[in-house]
Amino acid sequence: MEWPACTDEYEKLVIRMSTPRVVIDNSVFSSATLVKVDSARRHGILLDAVQVLIDLDLSIKKAYISADGKWCMDVFHVTDQYGHKITDDKVLKYIEQSLGSIQYGRTDSSNGLTALELTGTDRVGLLSEVFAVLADLQCDVVEAKVWTHNGRIASLIYVKDSSSGSTIEDSQKIKKIELRLRNVLKGDNDIRSAKISVSMAAMHTERRLHQMMFTDRDYERTPILEVTSDNPVVTVQNWAGRGYSVVNVQCKDRTKLLFDVVCNLTDMEYDVFHATINTNDDRAYLEFYIRHKDGTPISSEPERQRVIQCLKAAVERRASEGVRLELCKEDRQGLLAEVMRTFRENGLNVTRAEISTVGNMATNVFYVTDAIGNPAETKSIECVRQKIGLSYLEVKELPLVNHQEIQREDQAVGIGGAVLFSIGSLVKRNLFSLGLIKSCS
Repeated sequence: MEWPACTDEYEKLVIRMSTPRVVIDNSVFSSATLVKVDSARRHGILLDAVQVLIDLDLSIKKAYISADGKWCMDVFHVTDQYGHKITDDKVLKYIEQSLGSIQYGRTDSSNGLTALELTGTDRVGLLSEVFAVLADLQCDVVEAKVWTHNGRIASLIYVKDSSSGSTIEDSQKIKKIELRLRNVLKGDNDIRSAKISVSMAAMHTERRLHQMMFTDRDYERTPILEVTSDNPVVTVQNWAGRGYSVVNVQCKDRTKLLFDVVCNLTDMEYDVFHATINTNDDRAYLEFYIRHKDGTPISSEPERQRVIQCLKAAVERRASEGVRLELCKEDRQGLLAEVMRTFRENGLNVTRAEISTVGNMATNVFYVTDAIGNPAETKSIECVRQKIGLSYLEVKELPLVNHQEIQREDQAVGIGGAVLFSIGSLVKRNLFSLGLIKSCS
């Protein structure tokens, strides 16, 4: 490493000590890439590490987190979304470089767009009205993500001015956008809770959506959907002897699950000192040993219940309700508004959306149900496809992740399924699993 001429020896030492050490190993397991990160501990550093991996659409199938004193060791077993290990040298190099810089925090570079944040009461056709307003005000939607949960909606929409092709800087136009969107969000019965804000700052979209939902207190509202076996199970207990609160989450496995849980623990100002994340078939088992930032465990029953509510909401917000539809079509002004209007006119409700524009192509993903949240009828979906174009709008299924190879490898190295009751056994078991220590038997 080359140092600037003005860097003294003490500064060099500080930089060496604070820079995370990253090791990526593809030789340990045949079906997963092993990523190990040793770094100085600070609040939010685990979230920054997980964010690097999920931003590349990687799946974290297992993870072992351990923090002692001022240092932490994180180990991740990662695959691509199809369950294959990572072999692309460019991707591996990017992971190493990005994880090596997380000690200084994750930043998002400015994208030259105007960010619109919307929260309010969800209803059928709401998104159709939102995007119709933006089209009418000559705003091109470049990127957007929409989440719905417990009757609430949160959306982060990045737009540019249609005429100039850049950030919207006209203050009068911004005020007009805010006013019209606020009226749409309010509808007839949401005068108090509907919110709209405009920002020029860059931010991590999915983390911001979690924060918006959390601020909106979506976790306190009564769920609309009936309880099923797919609902997450969350327990919180205090381990008085060690001064930790132990959080267990069991739910259906999916991509970005660890990010969603750690994001909410971080935003609730808890530090994760030790954790084990495991997957089996299509189930995920997550265990965290946490404390407040001031070093104390959860101190009351209301706080314990709040943590349970918030983590359940964190898992459910990204739950893929409905049929997945993918739109790939040449972008043009008003396209998104037309697509949303077609959904509404055919009785389809969008429960989640991911909208992006690459070059001159619109690449969008929608999850749709019928008007009351039940599975959409095939007839309605085919009618929408006929109107938009069969070759442009396709029904897609989520990729199935193969857990069997990972399970066989775990059995080969002796990973059991016993519940861990002490930090000592947790760390020892993790180190043995990773081949860092040998068995004494």
